Amino acid sequence: MPAVVGGLRGYSLPLSPSGGSSMLTPPPWHFTGEVVMVDYRVEPEAVAAFLPPGLTPGRDAGAAAAVFAEWQWCSDSGEELADPCRNRFSEFLVLLACEFEGEPMARCPYAWVDQPVPMMRGWVQGMPKQFGVVHQSRPATVGRAGPRLAPGGTFAATMSVHGRRAVEASVTLTGISPEPPGLHMVPLAHTLHIPDWTSTRPRETALVASEVSDVEFSQVWSGAAEFGFFDVLGADFARLAPVEVGAGHVFSYAETLHGGRVLRGSED
Repeated sequence: MPAVVGGLRGYSLPLSPSGGSSMLTPPPWHFTGEVVMVDYRVEPEAVAAFLPPGLTPGRDAGAAAAVFAEWQWCSDSGEELADPCRNRFSEFLVLLACEFEGEPMARCPYAWVDQPVPMMRGWVQGMPKQFGVVHQSRPATVGRAGPRLAPGGTFAATMSVHGRRAVEASVTLTGISPEPPGLHMVPLAHTLHIPDWTSTRPRETALVASEVSDVEFSQVWSGAAEFGFFDVLGADFARLAPVEVGAGHVFSYAETLHGGRVLRGSED
């Protein structure tokens, strides 16, 4: 719900008399995207080190995924659709397989986007979004300057931070998969965390899960993948480098994000 502070209103800062200056609109938020995804594995102890209290590595410890996506989004009014500069962004994130009380989930320890609104929206969700530059191949239907959604089509993707390439991937398609990749079909578990600017109260955090509806997948094309990390983002990120690379996937995806549900309350 929009905040009301005296005569000022808004779902997020900046507050204003009408509330129309807020950087974020209130949910629901609708997303449609083109995805290049690579399944891979990390050391199980690395996954465990990134999971907060309440989450466990689960039955497939070490399963992970790298997800590159080009998104279009809009609020319930759809007003953003008239401004492509406003409603488009690119994203890269890492997903780790985990569970909450036996329920399969995915943890996103790192994410990067190339626009300020989705970065702030991620912080509201508890999603650790940072600023980066993400590029990926787009499927082509004519000409020779793009890959086809067909056997032999090769899709590439990269993410750079501060001008330095951090990850790169490629997927060479072999056929259509019978179902979407598993880590793109489970709730994401995030940690809400707001630093205490005034040092007047204990730090509070909460483990939450995203709540979505209207999920749609196109046909999922899959094939052999390559995925590489570059040593430019520090030792913690390097712990999530692949020890084994699995299949890659290319597909379109849509969802409506409504908000979050609390899994576990205030924690250290």
